[in-house]
Amino acid sequence: MAPRGDAPANDSASRTLVLGIDGGRRIVQCGPNAPAVLGHDAAALIGRPAADLVGEEAKADLEALLEAVGAGQERTGMLTVRRGDGATTDAVVTAQPMVGDPGERPAGLLFVRVALPPSERYQDPALMRRALMDDPLTRFGASLDLDQSARELVEVIVPHYCTTASVMVLESLVAADEVHAESGSAVLRRLAVTSDDNNPMWTATFPVGEVLIYPEGTPYRQVLDSARPVHLPHVAAETAGDIAARWRRGPAGDLLTGVSMVLLPLIARDTLLGFIACTRVPGFRRFDAYDVEIGMEFAARAAIVIDNARLFSRERATALTLQRSLLPNRLTAPSTVEVRHRYLPGSKLVEVGGDWYESIALPGARVALIVGDVAGHGVRAAVTMGRLRTALHTLANLELPPADALGVMHELMVELGEQEPHFATCVYAVYDATTGTLEIASAGHLPPLLVGPDGAKEYLSIPPAPPLGVSGGAAIESREFTVEDGSVFVIYTDGLVENRGRDIDDGLARLKGIFGPGTATRSMEDMAKATLAGVYADHHRDDIAVLISRLRRLPADRCASWSLPTDPAAVRRARGLVRAKLAEWGLEDLAYTTELLASELITNALRYAPGGIQLRLLLERTLVCEVLDRSAALPRLRHAADDEENGRGLLVVSELARRWGTRRTAAGKVVWCEQVVPGVDPEPEEPVTSWPGEAHHRE
Repeated sequence: MAPRGDAPANDSASRTLVLGIDGGRRIVQCGPNAPAVLGHDAAALIGRPAADLVGEEAKADLEALLEAVGAGQERTGMLTVRRGDGATTDAVVTAQPMVGDPGERPAGLLFVRVALPPSERYQDPALMRRALMDDPLTRFGASLDLDQSARELVEVIVPHYCTTASVMVLESLVAADEVHAESGSAVLRRLAVTSDDNNPMWTATFPVGEVLIYPEGTPYRQVLDSARPVHLPHVAAETAGDIAARWRRGPAGDLLTGVSMVLLPLIARDTLLGFIACTRVPGFRRFDAYDVEIGMEFAARAAIVIDNARLFSRERATALTLQRSLLPNRLTAPSTVEVRHRYLPGSKLVEVGGDWYESIALPGARVALIVGDVAGHGVRAAVTMGRLRTALHTLANLELPPADALGVMHELMVELGEQEPHFATCVYAVYDATTGTLEIASAGHLPPLLVGPDGAKEYLSIPPAPPLGVSGGAAIESREFTVEDGSVFVIYTDGLVENRGRDIDDGLARLKGIFGPGTATRSMEDMAKATLAGVYADHHRDDIAVLISRLRRLPADRCASWSLPTDPAAVRRARGLVRAKLAEWGLEDLAYTTELLASELITNALRYAPGGIQLRLLLERTLVCEVLDRSAALPRLRHAADDEENGRGLLVVSELARRWGTRRTAAGKVVWCEQVVPGVDPEPEEPVTSWPGEAHHRE
């Protein structure tokens, strides 16, 4: 009996001779195919030492195999064996002990397997068909990965059908798009190449991953145009040279000279997906019509595998794109505020759950810091989360105060709840880097953690309110805190501090313990990693979102503010103040435009707002000009008629400024405009990192 794992298959490209060895390591039994395997007559081998089968350099290796047999162990090795004609060949030799009466059996068996000579491969179509259609197809058909399926496909077809094979598919398949351009002009990608003749030129000339369009007049173009197999029994040197010339790929001519070639189209659901290029190098039997028939049967089944992998890849890419679009690609904040996040879905089946986070830079050196949690898990919670995140992002850009923004979100959740019951918790904070104040509103969320630069830490008390979408209870209110420079602000979802085996109070104590006296100088990345330490092993955890920010004020010399009287002369005074401050900042090039912008904004305030006016300049990544007045009415941009003398101020502002906007305050409103500072990127690119949930199950 042949050893499991080394048993020679009837359809393999090899021959195996079985020899019986006695205790004296002599051959006592011999299979009838000794002449085909070793070129020796079977009877002539009986009684000879087993060592006579191998060359001098392999005797020690054979001795080791036979010693293992004496110890009752099985061993396999690659040895150089002698043929009857004096030539040598490499063989895989397996020594296997026998069990039974030593007087009635050999002590062990030797299985000597050698490769078939080229002239004898591919002779039996029945063996070829069985090798291609049985277990191998099932094996590579189990994968839904397009690249892996292609690699396993060529590993099956070589060596059972040809000596070299490559798989070409439409580039649209790899890109997870709909299949298109099925004609010869289609763009294709080579997914896999293999050969069994140890010639590295095949993979060098036809590299994996190459994207190309085959030239007209080549057999490759023919199979794409016709969607039928192309059979070239013998590729003459002239034909190979013509293919290479049209392709402008000289080495291809040398490789294809003298080969036998078959190009098998891959067709599934009446759609051409690509083709398999099969060649047999000179010395092997050439392809005939029956070989083409066998190849097409294999290609038809292989096309189904490729198509299933294509459909899976497209659906998976669509799902991942939609999921990843639900979370922010980047976090923005003023230059004085550092922000880090961690996101960990509770399920390995999805990459996004119901938790979300945001850091949105706002005009006036402010930043909105948000964390929320939709009740539930999986795709439904993620879809609702995406709606809420988009809505809250819009409300933040409209510069609504935190309590007002959450109030609008509550109405949205009530509306969504009419279709399907939903509720969510959310904490919304706005930090002003000019004043060092932090305004926070919460809807049923866990308390934020504030860690001072001296290591003092406390959970902030926010006026309680029910979750978004839950009617009744107290109204959503905000509370303002003054924070010390360098404080760390942490907001999170309940999955971080609560699980089935731990009380929430223990989780809150653990989170507080992460931050200590060294927090002021500790790297943000280290703190972000520490928050998730130990949670990866919990396979029943909830979704987790954490947002950590280090809050610092804008330097005093980067902010200037002036109170102006309600007097037309205030416009001229404002222009002088702006000119002097920009000269101090080295921004003389922006002086004229900024003076004009300030003039227009102050003129509007004088015309429509009662009481005093305040002018403020902020130099951060951009130059911001703000005018504060005591009127709650928000200005709007309009286009004045040709005969109107007024109404063009905001039009001038919108044309000269990078952007402009308004926001209400407790005392009135702020109208602001922003300009780009020469040499400073207003939105610097952050280092490219993996998207928030890409490696969420790696520690």
